[in-house]
Amino acid sequence: MTDSGTYLYAIAQETGEALPDGLTGVAGTPVRTIAHAGLAGYVGTVPLAEFGEDALARNLEDLAWLEATARAHHQVVDVVARLAPTAPVRLVTVYAGDGQVRELLERRLAEFSATLDSVAGRQEWGVKVYVDPQTVARPAAGPGTAADRSGAAYLRRRRAGMRDRDDALRRATAHGDRVDAALSAVAVESRRHRAQDPRLSGRDEWMVLNGAYLVDAERGDEFATAVAALRGPEVGIELTGPWAPYSFTVLESEGVPP
Repeated sequence: MTDSGTYLYAIAQETGEALPDGLTGVAGTPVRTIAHAGLAGYVGTVPLAEFGEDALARNLEDLAWLEATARAHHQVVDVVARLAPTAPVRLVTVYAGDGQVRELLERRLAEFSATLDSVAGRQEWGVKVYVDPQTVARPAAGPGTAADRSGAAYLRRRRAGMRDRDDALRRATAHGDRVDAALSAVAVESRRHRAQDPRLSGRDEWMVLNGAYLVDAERGDEFATAVAALRGPEVGIELTGPWAPYSFTVLESEGVPP
């Protein structure tokens, strides 16, 4: 029984360009290619003591391990994406051996080729839009009179406060919709992801858009300019990229537990 497996990072069009000397990925192991009919799978050999089924169940609960593995995985994908149209594979996709990766390339050749053709010459940009709820909320009511502090008045104020919050949320969401529409007009394709939890974003504002945009490489500057023009007192916009087209090509894991 083997003590290693084949870790798959990405599938790309085969260009014949060599990887940078000394490129390593997860677990510090060298990156290499498995080629088939114009496609190349970028892989590494990893120890099953760390990447086998039982070990992964433990390691995926270790945030430090997961962060280091994700960083190494994305570094390899970014390098590959600079060489050729690339479809990243989901984190920690591990096969029993090279033969299974070669069989995957053969079996899904037409699908992978079409996916790679669709992203050739294009890059992904990420856009997050934040709105401060205070800037879109109605002015707060004054303290009122003693009569206003009755139980019935309290319920009226509570209902009014809930309506005001709902109105503020609708106005904030409309900001995100306008930004998405403007940027989608520049992009070839777009995706709207779920808004991040404030504990992950590190911001108190409402995230009203968490978008990904597939943009022709020659229109990258135009896209960034469009983002800058949409910023304003009520709208904070965070632009990241360009990236490999994760949101538009990430292939579902078919890894077979080694």
